[in-house]
Amino acid sequence: MSIYKKREMDWRNGAIIYQIIVDRFAQPLDLEAKKDLYHPPKVLRAWDELPKPGHFNKDVKYWSHELDFWGGDLASVMTKLDYLRSLDIDVLYLNPIFESVSNHKYDATNYEEISKEFGTHEDLNKLSHALHKMHKKLVLDGVFNHVGIGSELFKKAMKNESEYRAWFDFNPKYSKGVRLWADVDSLPELNLENQAVRDYLYQSKDSIIRRYIKTGIDGWRLDVAFDLGFKYLKELTDAAHEEKNGSLIVGEIWNYPKDWLKSIDGVMNFTLREIILKSVKEEITPAQAQKMITFMIEDSGIEGLLKSWNIIDNHDVPRINFLLPQFEKQKLAQVLQFTLPGSPNLYYGSELGMKGGFEPLNRAPMQWSLLSESNQVYQWTKSLIRLHQMERALKIGDYLGLISEKLIAYERYTDQVEDTILVIMNLTSETVEESILIPDSKLMNYSEFQVLLGESIKVNFIAGLMTLKLPPSSFVILKPVTRPKDSYTSYKRV
Repeated sequence: MSIYKKREMDWRNGAIIYQIIVDRFAQPLDLEAKKDLYHPPKVLRAWDELPKPGHFNKDVKYWSHELDFWGGDLASVMTKLDYLRSLDIDVLYLNPIFESVSNHKYDATNYEEISKEFGTHEDLNKLSHALHKMHKKLVLDGVFNHVGIGSELFKKAMKNESEYRAWFDFNPKYSKGVRLWADVDSLPELNLENQAVRDYLYQSKDSIIRRYIKTGIDGWRLDVAFDLGFKYLKELTDAAHEEKNGSLIVGEIWNYPKDWLKSIDGVMNFTLREIILKSVKEEITPAQAQKMITFMIEDSGIEGLLKSWNIIDNHDVPRINFLLPQFEKQKLAQVLQFTLPGSPNLYYGSELGMKGGFEPLNRAPMQWSLLSESNQVYQWTKSLIRLHQMERALKIGDYLGLISEKLIAYERYTDQVEDTILVIMNLTSETVEESILIPDSKLMNYSEFQVLLGESIKVNFIAGLMTLKLPPSSFVILKPVTRPKDSYTSYKRV
């Protein structure tokens, strides 16, 4: 079996990920029945109210905007499955759902329970089952580096119960007496050097990650995975695979990906994100960007990058139209996101043009009023999804950097020449005419090319060199015409 067939059989390669915050995605079916869950200092907001930065509440050690809720839950997510089907995404990724105090749930008080505002294990099982019937996967957000100060584990440790005291790093040299994640008062770090902690989280047969996998989820996105370190990430990944072969472990890792991919299935590729944004903003030249992308892919290895998430925006960073106010610039960034090796990560509402700057402005409730066939952002996003899902090379193909000075240009290819895709982009504010070298011996002299997306332009392809002209801030995605017009094609034996 060819490597490409194997990649195709692995759902993790080139999957389209759709990320949601459960509290903010869909309005609850019966808010009145659960209003008592939002008692002070929690605040329940109206769905059309936008989040605003708050103040620090010293009594509870949380920012007030961390305690603002909009009422969404797992049952309400179920009401929007037809929308996810129509988008043609592959994976639904949920921000944390563990029992916790905050709205973001990165402060688990009980890993074993789902936060009551969101529902129950039965609700999670229903969602997982419904997604699987649609041939889609479910990934949860695992926060295993730290817990919230309301955690029963931490409360027992604070009472100096010997078994749990060693689950945390208590030390008088720390200003709060215990090691805290990023020195946030409400987030004590777990002591992963303690085998009992690792057994509880992932190594024992009844560990947290194994327990949720057994109930039907397909993988974990790990919060601050870089804080777990190479050794423990590898142990966690191995444990997940042992529990369910082919499960996905992808990490929030802002570092260069190469060595991390030896410990984990994939990373959230922030290195690629930086290259994309800097190149589209013209902060680096196309030649620099091309060199960086090609080096990163060749150096890190494509197998891990195919499972990595190509990210532009999410709950931690501003939305794409805040980062790139011009729609043409957004399109360029997203072409790179959807055509370079990896799994494109869509943040809920960005496909509809939702706005949002830095946290908490980027976490507004889903604006379903924007859903319209006349919405150009929505139509554009669907065209990218359709292209990515239809073209085999974009999901599981290898990468070949083309030789150019003024353009970003690359090829995605498989063992079948008819799968070949060429992506050529002019990220500058000037028209560029250039001859680029395409070092692919299977592309035949005088080939004609079909325009799949972008500028409809005439290209001249002779002896491996393609000459073309691209307007400012534009792109073209090409595919060689390999079928005969009548009886003859030079591709018949390649």
